[in-house]
Amino acid sequence: MEKSLKKYFLFFVGPTLLAFLIAFVIPFIAGIVLSFARFTTMTDISWVGFSNYVRAFSNSDFLNALKFSASFTIVSVIFINVIAFALALLLTRGIRGTNVFRTMIFMPNLIGGIVLGYIWQFIINGFLSVFGVTITVDAKYGFWGLVILSNWQFIGYMMIIFIAGIQNVPQEILEAATIDGAGPIMTLRKIIVPLVMPSITITLFMTVANSFKMFDQNLALTAGAPGKETTMVALDIYNTFYSRVGWEGVGQAKALMFFLVVVVITLVQLSITRRKEIVN
Repeated sequence: MEKSLKKYFLFFVGPTLLAFLIAFVIPFIAGIVLSFARFTTMTDISWVGFSNYVRAFSNSDFLNALKFSASFTIVSVIFINVIAFALALLLTRGIRGTNVFRTMIFMPNLIGGIVLGYIWQFIINGFLSVFGVTITVDAKYGFWGLVILSNWQFIGYMMIIFIAGIQNVPQEILEAATIDGAGPIMTLRKIIVPLVMPSITITLFMTVANSFKMFDQNLALTAGAPGKETTMVALDIYNTFYSRVGWEGVGQAKALMFFLVVVVITLVQLSITRRKEIVN
């Protein structure tokens, strides 16, 4: 068996590795190189060193986008995970019609981000029209609009992950806790949450990464308005790269720095939550 695996390894894995190299590794390396260059096409590249990074950090739009994305991510991650966990607890109690509720709550995750953005723009503007304003009048409307949109889209997905974790908690442990006189709150804090930590690790990782990288929802809902106050980092990188001639290298530098920021934050989150995991 081992000889057969070695013999046919490249035959089965080769196409996937080739596709990974072409679609990810080579463009990623090219992106790193281009972040140190000035270019408009791949045939007029000129080396500029770290000037693209200096221009990126001296650009107030990028710094404001980082602050806005960080604020949005903190609020969104907390709301998504708390609500999803609460729904998971509720929908693992054997309530009649549980599968229907699970399906309904999960369905928004199947809708594309652009479509969701326009749907919620229509809904929020319809509500705000009563007060004679729109979502683009004030940055706070755009901020909370994005929070509502992201919650509506991602809560169902995270709920399914939490449900899987809760259902994996050994029933005999819960029964023993009940016999020992542990109440619902104590059981939740001391048994369910510690044993569901692997699911919490996954959901935190996914919500942090998705919130930071949000682009199409931001573009469709507010497009950064008013001004550029609700522009998230991904949208700012897009605008830098495609809307300002001669700033393509700066956009590439922003993209690389953004990648490093997301990687560092997610790795720190993973290391913290994994230490709290309990193998049952």
